Amino acid sequence: MTTKNTYSNADIAHIDRTAVWHGFTQMAHYEPLVIERGEGNWLFDIEGRRLLDGASSLWCNLHGHNHPTINAAIRDQLGKIAHVTSLGMIGRTAVELTGRLVDVTPEGLNHVFYSSDGSSSVEAALKMAFQYWQQRENPQPQKTKYVAMGAAYHGDTTGGVSLGGVEHFHSLFGPLLFDVLRGPCPDTYRLPENVTPETACDHYFETFRELVTGQHQQIAAVVMEPLVQGAAGMIMHPEGFLRRVRDLTQELDILLICDEVATGFGRTGKMFACQHEQVSPDLMCIAKGLTGGYLPMAATLASDAIWNAFLGDLDQNKQFFHGHTYSGNPMAAAAGLASLDVFEEEQVLENLPAKIDHLQRCLQPLASHRHVGSIRQRGLMVGIELVEEKASKQPFPAGQTRGARVCRYALDRGVWIRPLGDVIVLMPPLSIQADEIETLVEAVRYGISQEFPGE
Repeated sequence: MTTKNTYSNADIAHIDRTAVWHGFTQMAHYEPLVIERGEGNWLFDIEGRRLLDGASSLWCNLHGHNHPTINAAIRDQLGKIAHVTSLGMIGRTAVELTGRLVDVTPEGLNHVFYSSDGSSSVEAALKMAFQYWQQRENPQPQKTKYVAMGAAYHGDTTGGVSLGGVEHFHSLFGPLLFDVLRGPCPDTYRLPENVTPETACDHYFETFRELVTGQHQQIAAVVMEPLVQGAAGMIMHPEGFLRRVRDLTQELDILLICDEVATGFGRTGKMFACQHEQVSPDLMCIAKGLTGGYLPMAATLASDAIWNAFLGDLDQNKQFFHGHTYSGNPMAAAAGLASLDVFEEEQVLENLPAKIDHLQRCLQPLASHRHVGSIRQRGLMVGIELVEEKASKQPFPAGQTRGARVCRYALDRGVWIRPLGDVIVLMPPLSIQADEIETLVEAVRYGISQEFPGE
């Protein structure tokens, strides 16, 4: 029997390499990277190497690692109770967090259902939308279809993958999935022929309008990532597209589900991406940054109209037929409350514009490189797309893994980032400082120079 604390660093690396199964990772080529601790915006591996967390530990850490306010909140909650079911009861911290979330999210989202991760929050939204149409005051049971955007990503559960449009991720699972109506991918970089940046919003919206108008009586909901499609490669939507989608869904009596798992909690410069275009969806999914990147927690927020459709006498069986063991976990809720406190106490949103501008200025020199096709930025969400030929936007052959190679070179400069294909993604914690922004961009510059020497 193995006793605790007997593993050497070599043992840890071996177990990580041979027994731990990493998601979205080819284990035949995986090189162990095991983190021992974190401090501020930095990670420290088991060998003592210091790495800037340029991807916010997969887009979830907001205020840095080991933040004293969040640490203290979790310790305090641990001294009270670690878990309370949300089936028929609830912990106090989850109730307090609910009140705070209703206050900071777009207007009208007054009801909060908790789960554990972004995929689960999307699954809950899909089922809420379906059940809503079956049992609202004027039922529309034929409304069972969903619309998702091209190149969409909404998680890796069956419903999320059904909505997904990233061929590389999702094609294998086709036989398991339900059909969706596929809308356009509102990409402002790879524009269709004869479409300009000035006409892009009109073009994509007309394509979307034609799709939904003829089938709106069968459509339960439109599901979309507002403003930025993260996992698709930091695809940036044209300004105004979200607002026009919201107006059309209201006109045609279709629910709008906004997936703010990646864009929520300050990533785009506002607390939620929807707020850039004054949009309040019917359902909104949040996760990742909900606890500041500390503990697994997600939530699906719903409007009054949806909530009311689930109210009734016990014998009507209108309750939401869905639940999770760890919904509303008190420890996670305490972290979520503390994270919202940090937003206020450290004026996080107020300090973002200067950081966003500084990051943009630092990135500008990279744009002239012959293999940098696009630098896309919304707030502190950045995608740097590498291309073989700039004028035609011709991508590199996938097997060359240029983006991954650039990111490996960045490790030599003490920065951890992770690509999406040949799109280098930068999404640092909101707490990143000016000198750390410079370190982050310099590591990318170095990686590109090493991957393309002499160019």
